[in-house]
Amino acid sequence: MASSANPALDPDLDRPENPGHELAQFGAGCFWGVELAFQRVAGVVKTEVGYSQGHAPDPTYKLVCSGTTGHAEVVRVQFDPEACPYADLLALFWSRHDPTTLNRQGGDVGSQYRSGIYYYNESQARLARESLEAKQSEYKGKKIVTEILPAKRFYRAEEYHQQYLEKGGGRGNKQSAEKGCNDPIRCYG
Repeated sequence: MASSANPALDPDLDRPENPGHELAQFGAGCFWGVELAFQRVAGVVKTEVGYSQGHAPDPTYKLVCSGTTGHAEVVRVQFDPEACPYADLLALFWSRHDPTTLNRQGGDVGSQYRSGIYYYNESQARLARESLEAKQSEYKGKKIVTEILPAKRFYRAEEYHQQYLEKGGGRGNKQSAEKGCNDPIRCYG
């Protein structure tokens, strides 16, 4: 049930397809490469890219890129915690981006590219905070700007964004999403 007049501000109430699975949301820059990295993890059963943490209901890619909605580009991961502990997802998250750059990853600039861990329960929140503290010790003189917040409503991105790099991206060069694959991830529009 919605808790506010604005559904975008509500918690993400979606549930995993399997009752033994969990959901997680991560923002780490452009969602294409981040999604492919999570697709390759054993125990991850589904990935979706989309928009979360903003204030505009039913945002589109164009609207999110305008910087007016407050949304982040996120990957929502459905995973089996018996096969893939949440801590493993956090380790991958930290390895995929620079958490010390505010609202940017490489050439992608804007609040939609911010670093964020959006949790679904208190256990995820605790593990996220602990992982941030541990990671901070590796960044001498640079502050991690990753936000750790409850997962707000997830808006699935347009279909052409889903599994974008696995499908071939803008150049038609398909990349493997096979579990355990460690080929370099090439991000291209």
